[in-house]
Amino acid sequence: MSGTNAKNMNLKLKVWRQKNPADSGQFIDYDAPGISSDSSFLEMLDVVNERLIQKGETPIVFDHDCREGICGSCGFMINGNAHGPMKNTTVCQLHMRNFEDNETITIEPFRAKAFPGVTDLMVDRSSFDRIITSGGYISVDTGNAQDANNILIAKPDADAAFESATCIGCGACVASCKNASAMLFTSAKVSHLALLPQGKVERMERVERMVTQMDAEGFGACTSTGTCSASCPKGISLSNIARLNRELLFSSVAKKEASAAEGI
Repeated sequence: MSGTNAKNMNLKLKVWRQKNPADSGQFIDYDAPGISSDSSFLEMLDVVNERLIQKGETPIVFDHDCREGICGSCGFMINGNAHGPMKNTTVCQLHMRNFEDNETITIEPFRAKAFPGVTDLMVDRSSFDRIITSGGYISVDTGNAQDANNILIAKPDADAAFESATCIGCGACVASCKNASAMLFTSAKVSHLALLPQGKVERMERVERMVTQMDAEGFGACTSTGTCSASCPKGISLSNIARLNRELLFSSVAKKEASAAEGI
């Protein structure tokens, strides 16, 4: 849908094409003329793909789902930036008016050992799913929903938990980190449960299991450079990483105290 100030743009794309995980892959140049400045980035790729299909060529593969910046499915590097140049914006919510006419745009997948390439711009991010499965849940009895004021939670804790829970698991933090660390993602998932009463029961086991699984997946170590938070489309704070480290220390100390008490 075009607005009153929309204009057509002529773009040049350098897109990473890779047939399968065994293929070495390469950048392929594409011309993208007549793209509306009101188009989203994914809509621009849709137009390019329609033209490729009309010419009998293989379309560019990329992940997407809701296209509303919620699901975390889409994500790739645009001119070296995860999700592109706009802060707090997913690639599906990035519009072409943020680029210049006749600009050359380089598009490539998120690159990390724990995000193996599948094809073109699509990578396997199931490592995130395994981290969540290892401890990102609470064990509660099912039943009717409780009244909102039945469990009292301090507003600062509720606000911090909500902010942490906005993580959509897109992987931009990993792709932008020089060590391909998943600490921001893992810490956000640990934080939003650790801050709430419902998450206290498995508090110690949760952080240990999730950090252990994170390391097993091959993610790198965190060196607190902050590129993860800067590239996060939801603006997840680095304070979550500090909270994860505190939770891990608390768990370690508590286990040592429990072992010492058993030995008495």
